[in-house]
Amino acid sequence: MNINRILKHLLVTDGQVSRTFGRSTLDNIEAAIKASEAEHVGEIRFAVEGGLDGAPLFKGQSARERAIELFSQLRVWDTEQKTGVLIYLLLADRAVEIVADRGIHAKVDSQEWSKVCRQMEADFSQSNFEDGVVGGIQAVTRHLKQHFPSDSNDRNELPDKPMVVL
Repeated sequence: MNINRILKHLLVTDGQVSRTFGRSTLDNIEAAIKASEAEHVGEIRFAVEGGLDGAPLFKGQSARERAIELFSQLRVWDTEQKTGVLIYLLLADRAVEIVADRGIHAKVDSQEWSKVCRQMEADFSQSNFEDGVVGGIQAVTRHLKQHFPSDSNDRNELPDKPMVVL
């Protein structure tokens, strides 16, 4: 049990998350997702969570484990071509995780996603949250565009609106 991590998570308030990801920032992230999805058949979801609480926090749930849990809860896996991607930010840890569905995972390896995550985290360490997320979406877009270009039958299967987990 890491007491410092527990305190960081418990001290992140909904208000801090709302100030960091205000309405205009969330609107810009949504616009970036919409623009991205016009270029490929993938589906991108972005979720931000201030901090973990309860049993997951005290059991030491990692950002990766939480991202996989949200990938399932948000049904990002439930796309026709198995091309869903979740970009998850755990604000208390300033940790980013990308979880890609089977179709994408077969084409883009986890090292590529890790590079995107580390770049986003570098932006976040400078408090460049909006730029970090939009840059991350653009990096994901490059991979999806290369392996899953847009086609005329593509439809929007998942919401583009960012998810703020409270």
